[in-house]
Amino acid sequence: MTEHTGLKKQRVAVLGSTGSIGVSTLEVIALHPDRYEVFALSAATQVDKMLAQCLQFKPTFAVMASPEHGWELEEKCKQNGLLTRVLYAPKAIEEIAEHPQVDTVMAAIVGAAGLASCLAAARAGKRLLLANKEALVVGGDYFLQAVKQGGAKLLPIDSEHSAVFQSLPDDASTWAAQIDKIILTASGGPFRRHDPAEFASITPAQACAHPNWVMGRKISVDSATMMNKALEVIEARYLFGVQSAQIDVVIHPQSVIHSMVQYRDNSVIAQLGTPDMKVPIAYGLAWPDRVVSGATALDFSCMADMTFESIHSNGHGERFPGLKLAWSVLAGAPGSTAVLNAANEVAVAAFLDGRIRFDQIHTVNMETLNAVTPEPPGSLEDLLALDALSRRAAESVAQRLGR
Repeated sequence: MTEHTGLKKQRVAVLGSTGSIGVSTLEVIALHPDRYEVFALSAATQVDKMLAQCLQFKPTFAVMASPEHGWELEEKCKQNGLLTRVLYAPKAIEEIAEHPQVDTVMAAIVGAAGLASCLAAARAGKRLLLANKEALVVGGDYFLQAVKQGGAKLLPIDSEHSAVFQSLPDDASTWAAQIDKIILTASGGPFRRHDPAEFASITPAQACAHPNWVMGRKISVDSATMMNKALEVIEARYLFGVQSAQIDVVIHPQSVIHSMVQYRDNSVIAQLGTPDMKVPIAYGLAWPDRVVSGATALDFSCMADMTFESIHSNGHGERFPGLKLAWSVLAGAPGSTAVLNAANEVAVAAFLDGRIRFDQIHTVNMETLNAVTPEPPGSLEDLLALDALSRRAAESVAQRLGR
């Protein structure tokens, strides 16, 4: 617990509070009750978990995704004497993201579903802790324009992008002149050594068993296909203003180095730490300060060797074909990144539901990209329409494959 006497507490809205990032965020906040106050929480369906969070943090607002879950939470809050106001209108998450009493928004809603609330927080000028990479993957330049116009402070929470941010100079105006390339590290997931011929028989349980990180099911599958790294390449392109050719990926199975920046003089600066999301979360909450995160410190005396593998060696190109799609869609028509994201969300859901095989996720993504020709999006409505069109196309492919 830190001492922070005499300074105003940050009022925080945690969007997606019952997911792994949301839970870790609340764990960090609990360590610093003198610095942070939970003003609002949002969740999809986990009423009992949300109730427990409300009992601990006593937020002003709690939002559920549907009226049914909202009514249930509201009744349970009343039974426990909580004054928390429960909301469940479609626009409620956006309302708490832009609420004038909120200082900081943790955007941890998975997928394109979190885009509208991210835009609301950006336009309202919040400190926006971006754990939802889809805001940039789907929103792209449109989202960055909202950040600029609203005067928001965008801080990346993905461990890789936080590592890059921590390895860059404070003055963003100097980045273009100094950076040679950004190197994102990837663990390689649970199938780094698997024969691609075995991928047809991989089960959802196997795909969700990440060797280093404890994550939700969707992002765990993305890690197993390395589509998460493809999305991170796209996110890095927009976050740091580099060209896609300046972004590289290297497999680092130990997940100790979270990413690196190589400068024009060929020096490399990296950020190291244990594989615990509380580290980038604490950095985002406290930036430019640093506070106790609750994560375990690295013990170099007990650390195994750190190893690295090229994504082009050891058959990784065949093993992870989705990774190269990042550079393809960045070179494609505006909106192509949104098409890829939507297709992948449908494909992963179909795999987790047992409707398609693991090796067919890439097929859904490729066929959707070939089927949908996007128009340049100029509004949230355009982005949502493109997302819906892409999902329909992807679902059609998944249904055909699943027959």
